[in-house]
Amino acid sequence: MVDMVSPSKRAPSSGKKPSSRLQPEPPGQAPKPFLRFYHSAALRKKTLSLLDAIEQAQDATAHRDDLSNLVVELTNAGMDYFFIKQLKLAKPGFIVEQSANLGMAGVQQVMGSVIRKIIGRMDSAQLLSVCGSIRQLML
Repeated sequence: MVDMVSPSKRAPSSGKKPSSRLQPEPPGQAPKPFLRFYHSAALRKKTLSLLDAIEQAQDATAHRDDLSNLVVELTNAGMDYFFIKQLKLAKPGFIVEQSANLGMAGVQQVMGSVIRKIIGRMDSAQLLSVCGSIRQLML
């Protein structure tokens, strides 16, 4: 029998906690490709208002539920834009469209539950990091 050594499941810690802030692109580096989706003016206004409220709050954790609901709403808007709207433009037929809508409803329900659980456990610094990420995506 060969003596097998199993590798450690964790990488050794450097002792430093990783920053929760997004790191800016190094100067002179070419921009990375990206995709955007358009959402309603009302959703943008709601997003900016909530981000401002969280960033100015003494205790950002008071806004966990609102932020998780917003992330779910933005996720749903993005999936609708990238998938359902494009599918309708292709005109695949009523049955295919209804099947896609049903499937997406299931996906949104599962994702919403996961998003709410994750954001619901975040501390203030983590919530502010999520806000920063959303703002970065809005540029």
